[in-house]
Amino acid sequence: MVVVKKKRTTLETDIEADLKLKGAGKYQIDTGIGFLDHMLQLWCKHGFFDLQLKAQGDLEIDAHHTTEDTGLLLGQMLNEALDERKGICRYGQVILPMDETLVLTALDLGGRPYYNDNLKFDVNRVGDFPVTLVGEFFRALTNQADINLHFKMLSGGNAHHLIEACFKGFGRAFDKALEREKRLDDSPLSTKGQLKEGE
Repeated sequence: MVVVKKKRTTLETDIEADLKLKGAGKYQIDTGIGFLDHMLQLWCKHGFFDLQLKAQGDLEIDAHHTTEDTGLLLGQMLNEALDERKGICRYGQVILPMDETLVLTALDLGGRPYYNDNLKFDVNRVGDFPVTLVGEFFRALTNQADINLHFKMLSGGNAHHLIEACFKGFGRAFDKALEREKRLDDSPLSTKGQLKEGE
């Protein structure tokens, strides 16, 4: 698959990235937010995405703008990389354990944006990272990528472990959804004959 290069610049953030789906899980990531970097590294490693990303944001205020805008940019890049979404399985799901936590991740690359989770955290922050930004990141990403993503917490526990299970699960489920379906003969898996935004 092609490498997508994109840049997003606002008065709040300046982000540029290169992304390749079906890569080798190689990454070079610097958002200025250590925990977010770690989660994106896990996504790349477990989903076999190659990602180079550099972000500069107004972290003197908080991590919100940088986290959300990183999700927005990655979502736009995923949408472009998926192109017309022909010949792929479209759906991916995984139940992933991370120590005491267990999370079901299910997604559909079918061109209809939706995000839902039932995550419950027993702390407000992991290090300096507010846990509310997990939903902000994935909501921004799914809206721009035109994908449907659900996280269902089957067992909770340590917040770091719970968030890690989500990012790993997102990588694994996305990789499965990208698998080629030979019976499709390079057509989209849809009775409409296309998987487009708004269809």
